Amino acid sequence: MSTFTEPAPTSTALLLLGRGSDAASEKGVDCPGELPAASDPDLIERARAAKEALGDRLFILGHHYQRDEVIQFADVTGDSFKLAQQAAARPDAEFIVFCGVHFMAESADILTGDQQTVILPDLAAGCSMADMATRQQVDECWDTLTDLGLTEDVVPVTYMNSSAAIKAFVGEHGGLVCTSSNAQRALEWAYEQGRKVLFLPDQHLGRNTAVRELGFELSDCVTYNPHKPGGGLTDEELRDARMILWRGHCSVHGRFTLDSVNEVRDRVPGVNVLVHPECKHEVVSAADLVGSTEYIIKALEAAPAGSAWAIGTELNLVRRLAHQHPDKQVMFLDKTICYCSTMNRIDLPHLVWSLEELVAGRVPNPITVDADTARHSKVALDRMLALP
Repeated sequence: MSTFTEPAPTSTALLLLGRGSDAASEKGVDCPGELPAASDPDLIERARAAKEALGDRLFILGHHYQRDEVIQFADVTGDSFKLAQQAAARPDAEFIVFCGVHFMAESADILTGDQQTVILPDLAAGCSMADMATRQQVDECWDTLTDLGLTEDVVPVTYMNSSAAIKAFVGEHGGLVCTSSNAQRALEWAYEQGRKVLFLPDQHLGRNTAVRELGFELSDCVTYNPHKPGGGLTDEELRDARMILWRGHCSVHGRFTLDSVNEVRDRVPGVNVLVHPECKHEVVSAADLVGSTEYIIKALEAAPAGSAWAIGTELNLVRRLAHQHPDKQVMFLDKTICYCSTMNRIDLPHLVWSLEELVAGRVPNPITVDADTARHSKVALDRMLALP
């Protein structure tokens, strides 16, 4: 029976959440914060009691990257889009407690009814990638493209991992939302509407999809840096580009390197390297399989007993997969420890607090998207849902 080996800190490794750094990482890719210790066992019984008291009025959603102590109370577990869909499919649930991050709760609020309230147990559970594209920055980018006479040819596409304000921008300007599962279909649709795509906010998902799935060259892609005039690009570069990538990334998936892939191949003969498309292009190119969180889970379920897998995604999920598949050798692709620190802010104490507040008749941390933003965001989401 296989036993999961925790990534071991080394003298040069990024240690557990904010206790070290790695100079080789992509700039801005780190794991700030502290991971709380395992919660008081008494909280488990309090969570059960509160959930039972609320009954059908409550529906708890748990993202795959949540810790087991939280996931055990989820009515549905999934990726961000699946969870938003599930929230919309439960119109009788008065309270949707979303154990994820802020942009996910916003999407759930957009897709649920006015009679429902979406709650985020900790308002500090944000997303560094989503924060890398603000509405003001994207408006300024669009102004630059307008001044060059390009906007009639540009279709904006945003990843689900973006704020409601960015989804609204995309909806207003003829674009749509995509997930890591349907990015190829979304981009194919976009290129049927225009000659160029502005892809927000994850450069790696956009680049990997364009090159791997659509047959683009790396030279067809340019990266727009919102912190530089004109995105740090010349007028000619913007005119020639087929894919304008926003300079954003995931702080967890951006940590995996080509060295990580080469090291595990040397160490474990015959290992299958499976990574998320938010990883850098050189990592995705060196992997055996690439896919969304749901794809990764299904790949492990279908894998033969005795096979070895090095997985490049969030550590909580990799650990859970290892425990669910003891007949397979499952390991974290990186040798160092890196959780999604913002996702981990939703711990059992915050969940219990939010449930007990609801039992007491108080609504903690409601997530509400204003009507205008919600309307335009839903346009972009509906375009995605209408994809064949």
